[in-house]
Amino acid sequence: MFELLVIFGVLVFSFALRTFRHRYIRKLGALGILAATFLAFYFPTDSIAAGVGGLLIWFLLPWVELLTRIRRLRLPVDKRLEKQTPPGAARFPALEEMTSEVEDLGFEHVTDSGWDWDGLHQFYRIFYHEQTRENAAICLTEQDGVSWGFINVTSRHHDGRIFRTTNVPFSSPMKTAPDVSLRQEPEAKNFHDLHLEHQLWMGALAFETEDFVDEEPEDLPGLIEEETGRQIKYNLENGLIRLAEKAGTFRYSWRGLFYLYFQLVKDMVRMC
Repeated sequence: MFELLVIFGVLVFSFALRTFRHRYIRKLGALGILAATFLAFYFPTDSIAAGVGGLLIWFLLPWVELLTRIRRLRLPVDKRLEKQTPPGAARFPALEEMTSEVEDLGFEHVTDSGWDWDGLHQFYRIFYHEQTRENAAICLTEQDGVSWGFINVTSRHHDGRIFRTTNVPFSSPMKTAPDVSLRQEPEAKNFHDLHLEHQLWMGALAFETEDFVDEEPEDLPGLIEEETGRQIKYNLENGLIRLAEKAGTFRYSWRGLFYLYFQLVKDMVRMC
Protein backbone atom coordinates (compact mmCIF):
# COMPACT_ATOMS: atom_id res chain seq x y z
CA MET A 1 0.00 0.00 0.00
CA PHE A 2 2.83 2.37 0.87
CA GLU A 3 4.37 1.92 -2.60
CA LEU A 4 1.04 2.70 -4.30
CA LEU A 5 0.67 5.87 -2.25
CA VAL A 6 4.19 6.96 -3.23
CA ILE A 7 3.47 6.38 -6.93
CA PHE A 8 0.12 8.17 -6.67
CA GLY A 9 1.71 11.09 -4.83
CA VAL A 10 4.46 11.47 -7.43
CA LEU A 11 1.87 11.42 -10.22
CA VAL A 12 -0.36 14.03 -8.57
CA PHE A 13 2.61 16.32 -7.92
CA SER A 14 3.87 15.83 -11.49
CA PHE A 15 0.52 16.66 -13.08
CA ALA A 16 0.31 19.73 -10.85
CA LEU A 17 3.68 20.89 -12.16
CA ARG A 18 2.44 20.33 -15.74
CA THR A 19 -0.26 22.98 -15.19
CA PHE A 20 2.35 25.74 -14.83
CA ARG A 21 3.16 27.88 -17.84
CA HIS A 22 6.87 28.10 -17.04
CA ARG A 23 8.70 25.82 -19.45
CA TYR A 24 11.18 24.30 -17.01
CA ILE A 25 8.60 23.68 -14.29
CA ARG A 26 6.54 21.78 -16.88
CA LYS A 27 9.63 19.75 -17.75
CA LEU A 28 10.02 18.83 -14.09
CA GLY A 29 6.45 17.56 -14.22
CA ALA A 30 7.32 15.37 -17.22
CA LEU A 31 10.33 13.99 -15.38
CA GLY A 32 8.06 13.24 -12.42
CA ILE A 33 5.77 11.16 -14.65
CA LEU A 34 8.81 9.20 -15.82
CA ALA A 35 9.86 8.73 -12.19
CA ALA A 36 6.38 7.39 -11.34
CA THR A 37 6.62 4.97 -14.27
CA PHE A 38 10.00 3.77 -13.03
CA LEU A 39 8.63 3.23 -9.52
CA ALA A 40 5.56 1.38 -10.84
CA PHE A 41 7.86 -1.25 -12.36
CA TYR A 42 10.54 -1.14 -9.67
CA PHE A 43 8.44 -1.65 -6.52
CA PRO A 44 6.79 -4.99 -7.53
CA THR A 45 10.08 -6.48 -8.78
CA ASP A 46 12.73 -4.72 -6.68
CA SER A 47 14.69 -4.56 -9.97
CA ILE A 48 16.28 -1.44 -11.42
CA ALA A 49 16.34 -3.15 -14.81
CA ALA A 50 12.56 -3.59 -14.66
CA GLY A 51 12.17 0.09 -13.76
CA VAL A 52 14.32 1.13 -16.71
CA GLY A 53 12.34 -1.24 -18.94
CA GLY A 54 9.15 0.47 -17.84
CA LEU A 55 10.62 3.84 -18.81
CA LEU A 56 11.48 2.54 -22.26
CA ILE A 57 7.81 1.82 -22.92
CA TRP A 58 7.24 5.57 -23.32
CA PHE A 59 9.87 5.67 -26.06
CA LEU A 60 8.47 2.60 -27.82
CA LEU A 61 4.92 3.97 -28.02
CA PRO A 62 5.56 5.92 -31.27
CA TRP A 63 6.13 2.59 -33.04
CA VAL A 64 2.46 1.73 -32.55
CA GLU A 65 1.52 4.68 -34.80
CA LEU A 66 4.42 4.08 -37.18
CA LEU A 67 3.62 0.42 -37.79
CA THR A 68 -0.18 0.66 -37.85
CA ARG A 69 -0.86 3.89 -39.76
CA ILE A 70 2.28 5.50 -41.15
CA ARG A 71 3.50 2.24 -42.69
CA ARG A 72 0.25 1.98 -44.68
CA LEU A 73 0.16 5.66 -45.63
CA ARG A 74 0.40 6.49 -49.34
CA LEU A 75 0.94 10.09 -50.45
CA PRO A 76 1.05 11.72 -53.89
CA VAL A 77 4.43 12.33 -55.51
CA ASP A 78 3.05 15.28 -57.45
CA LYS A 79 1.15 17.55 -55.07
CA ARG A 80 -1.06 20.16 -56.73
CA LEU A 81 -2.53 23.02 -54.74
CA GLU A 82 -6.05 24.04 -55.59
CA LYS A 83 -8.04 27.09 -54.58
CA GLN A 84 -10.12 26.34 -51.52
CA THR A 85 -12.81 27.87 -49.39
CA PRO A 86 -11.21 28.79 -46.04
CA PRO A 87 -12.16 26.55 -43.10
CA GLY A 88 -14.87 27.87 -40.81
CA ALA A 89 -14.42 29.06 -37.26
CA ALA A 90 -15.21 25.60 -35.91
CA ARG A 91 -12.23 24.09 -37.75
CA PHE A 92 -9.77 26.99 -37.53
CA PRO A 93 -10.97 29.54 -34.96
CA ALA A 94 -7.71 31.53 -35.01
CA LEU A 95 -7.64 32.08 -38.79
CA GLU A 96 -9.14 35.58 -38.89
CA GLU A 97 -7.08 36.83 -35.95
CA MET A 98 -3.89 35.45 -37.52
CA THR A 99 -4.87 37.01 -40.86
CA SER A 100 -5.23 40.43 -39.22
CA GLU A 101 -1.79 40.08 -37.61
CA VAL A 102 -0.18 39.31 -40.97
CA GLU A 103 -1.98 42.09 -42.83
CA ASP A 104 -1.18 44.61 -40.09
CA LEU A 105 2.51 44.24 -41.04
CA GLY A 106 1.85 45.15 -44.66
CA PHE A 107 1.37 41.70 -46.21
CA GLU A 108 -1.34 41.36 -48.85
CA HIS A 109 -3.59 38.33 -49.07
CA VAL A 110 -2.88 36.47 -52.32
CA THR A 111 -5.00 33.32 -52.28
CA ASP A 112 -6.40 30.43 -50.25
CA SER A 113 -5.11 27.06 -51.43
CA GLY A 114 -4.75 23.51 -50.22
CA TRP A 115 -4.87 19.84 -51.04
CA ASP A 116 -6.66 16.72 -49.78
CA TRP A 117 -5.44 13.14 -49.90
CA ASP A 118 -6.51 9.98 -48.10
CA GLY A 119 -7.79 11.68 -44.95
CA LEU A 120 -5.03 14.30 -44.88
CA HIS A 121 -6.03 17.93 -45.48
CA GLN A 122 -3.69 20.92 -45.71
CA PHE A 123 -4.88 24.51 -46.07
CA TYR A 124 -2.69 27.52 -46.95
CA ARG A 125 -3.60 31.20 -46.78
CA ILE A 126 -0.79 32.87 -48.74
CA PHE A 127 0.43 36.48 -48.43
CA TYR A 128 3.09 38.63 -50.08
CA HIS A 129 4.95 41.78 -48.99
CA GLU A 130 6.14 43.72 -52.04
CA GLN A 131 8.53 46.06 -50.20
CA THR A 132 10.38 43.37 -48.21
CA ARG A 133 10.02 40.65 -50.90
CA GLU A 134 8.79 38.19 -48.27
CA ASN A 135 5.90 35.82 -48.48
CA ALA A 136 3.96 34.39 -45.56
CA ALA A 137 1.52 31.55 -45.12
CA ILE A 138 -1.00 30.58 -42.48
CA CYS A 139 -1.25 26.81 -42.54
CA LEU A 140 -3.70 24.27 -41.14
CA THR A 141 -3.05 20.53 -41.18
CA GLU A 142 -5.86 18.10 -40.37
CA GLN A 143 -5.53 14.34 -40.09
CA ASP A 144 -7.54 11.68 -38.29
CA GLY A 145 -9.42 14.23 -36.19
CA VAL A 146 -6.25 16.01 -35.10
CA SER A 147 -5.38 19.48 -36.38
CA TRP A 148 -2.69 22.08 -35.84
CA GLY A 149 -2.08 25.52 -37.28
CA PHE A 150 1.12 27.46 -37.78
CA ILE A 151 2.61 30.41 -39.66
CA ASN A 152 5.78 30.83 -41.67
CA VAL A 153 7.71 33.64 -43.35
CA THR A 154 9.84 32.93 -46.42
CA SER A 155 12.53 34.81 -48.35
CA ARG A 156 13.87 33.42 -51.63
CA HIS A 157 17.42 34.42 -52.54
CA HIS A 158 18.49 35.11 -56.12
CA ASP A 159 20.93 32.17 -55.93
CA GLY A 160 18.04 29.74 -55.36
CA ARG A 161 18.32 29.35 -51.60
CA ILE A 162 15.14 29.54 -49.52
CA PHE A 163 15.08 30.88 -45.96
CA ARG A 164 12.02 30.13 -43.86
CA THR A 165 11.09 30.96 -40.27
CA THR A 166 8.17 29.04 -38.80
CA ASN A 167 6.47 28.51 -35.46
CA VAL A 168 5.49 24.91 -36.20
CA PRO A 169 6.40 22.98 -33.04
CA PHE A 170 7.12 19.64 -34.74
CA SER A 171 10.20 18.36 -36.53
CA SER A 172 9.89 17.80 -40.27
CA PRO A 173 8.63 14.30 -41.17
CA MET A 174 11.09 14.27 -44.08
CA LYS A 175 14.55 15.69 -44.65
CA THR A 176 14.59 19.29 -45.82
CA ALA A 177 16.01 19.82 -49.31
CA PRO A 178 19.57 21.25 -49.34
CA ASP A 179 18.44 24.59 -50.79
CA VAL A 180 16.05 25.24 -47.88
CA SER A 181 17.19 26.68 -44.55
CA LEU A 182 14.54 26.27 -41.86
CA ARG A 183 14.47 28.09 -38.54
CA GLN A 184 11.86 26.98 -36.02
CA GLU A 185 10.59 29.46 -33.44
CA PRO A 186 7.80 27.57 -31.65
CA GLU A 187 7.87 30.07 -28.78
CA ALA A 188 6.82 32.95 -31.06
CA LYS A 189 3.55 34.18 -29.55
CA ASN A 190 2.24 35.92 -32.67
CA PHE A 191 3.13 36.80 -36.25
CA HIS A 192 4.85 40.03 -35.21
CA ASP A 193 7.34 38.07 -33.08
CA LEU A 194 7.88 35.49 -35.81
CA HIS A 195 8.44 38.14 -38.47
CA LEU A 196 10.90 39.96 -36.21
CA GLU A 197 12.87 36.73 -35.71
CA HIS A 198 12.97 36.22 -39.47
CA GLN A 199 14.25 39.74 -40.13
CA LEU A 200 16.88 39.43 -37.39
CA TRP A 201 18.02 36.19 -39.00
CA MET A 202 18.27 37.78 -42.44
CA GLY A 203 20.13 40.72 -40.92
CA ALA A 204 22.60 38.40 -39.17
CA LEU A 205 23.31 36.85 -42.59
CA ALA A 206 23.97 40.39 -43.94
CA PHE A 207 21.23 40.12 -46.58
CA GLU A 208 19.60 43.17 -48.13
CA THR A 209 16.13 43.33 -49.67
CA GLU A 210 17.71 43.44 -53.13
CA ASP A 211 19.26 40.00 -52.51
CA PHE A 212 15.83 38.38 -52.64
CA VAL A 213 13.62 37.59 -55.61
CA ASP A 214 10.87 40.08 -56.38
CA GLU A 215 8.15 37.50 -56.87
CA GLU A 216 4.85 37.67 -58.67
CA PRO A 217 2.17 36.98 -56.02
CA GLU A 218 0.14 34.75 -58.36
CA ASP A 219 3.20 32.48 -58.77
CA LEU A 220 3.48 31.65 -55.06
CA PRO A 221 1.26 28.51 -55.04
CA GLY A 222 3.33 27.12 -57.92
CA LEU A 223 6.55 27.84 -56.03
CA ILE A 224 5.22 25.90 -53.03
CA GLU A 225 4.44 22.97 -55.34
CA GLU A 226 7.94 23.08 -56.85
CA GLU A 227 9.59 23.19 -53.43
CA THR A 228 7.51 20.25 -52.19
CA GLY A 229 8.45 18.31 -55.32
CA ARG A 230 12.17 18.92 -54.70
CA GLN A 231 11.82 17.73 -51.11
CA ILE A 232 10.07 14.52 -52.20
CA LYS A 233 12.76 13.90 -54.83
CA TYR A 234 15.53 14.51 -52.27
CA ASN A 235 13.98 12.02 -49.82
CA LEU A 236 13.53 9.45 -52.59
CA GLU A 237 17.23 9.80 -53.42
CA ASN A 238 18.13 9.37 -49.74
CA GLY A 239 15.97 6.28 -49.30
CA LEU A 240 13.63 7.68 -46.66
CA ILE A 241 10.66 7.18 -48.96
CA ARG A 242 10.07 4.94 -51.95
CA LEU A 243 7.57 4.76 -54.77
CA ALA A 244 4.48 2.80 -53.78
CA GLU A 245 2.54 0.15 -55.66
CA LYS A 246 -0.09 2.67 -56.78
CA ALA A 247 1.21 4.87 -59.58
CA GLY A 248 2.02 8.43 -58.58
CA THR A 249 2.29 7.73 -54.83
CA PHE A 250 5.09 7.12 -52.33
CA ARG A 251 5.40 5.54 -48.90
CA TYR A 252 7.93 5.50 -46.08
CA SER A 253 10.71 2.94 -46.29
CA TRP A 254 12.01 1.21 -43.16
CA ARG A 255 14.86 3.70 -43.14
CA GLY A 256 12.31 6.48 -43.30
CA LEU A 257 10.31 5.00 -40.43
CA PHE A 258 13.41 4.98 -38.22
CA TYR A 259 14.14 8.58 -39.26
CA LEU A 260 10.58 9.58 -38.40
CA TYR A 261 10.82 7.70 -35.08
CA PHE A 262 13.85 9.70 -33.98
CA GLN A 263 12.12 12.91 -35.07
CA LEU A 264 9.14 11.97 -32.89
CA VAL A 265 11.35 11.16 -29.90
CA LYS A 266 13.15 14.47 -30.35
CA ASP A 267 9.81 16.27 -30.29
CA MET A 268 8.74 14.33 -27.20
CA VAL A 269 11.87 15.40 -25.34
CA ARG A 270 11.65 19.01 -26.50
CA MET A 271 7.96 19.48 -25.82
CA CYS A 272 7.69 17.64 -22.53
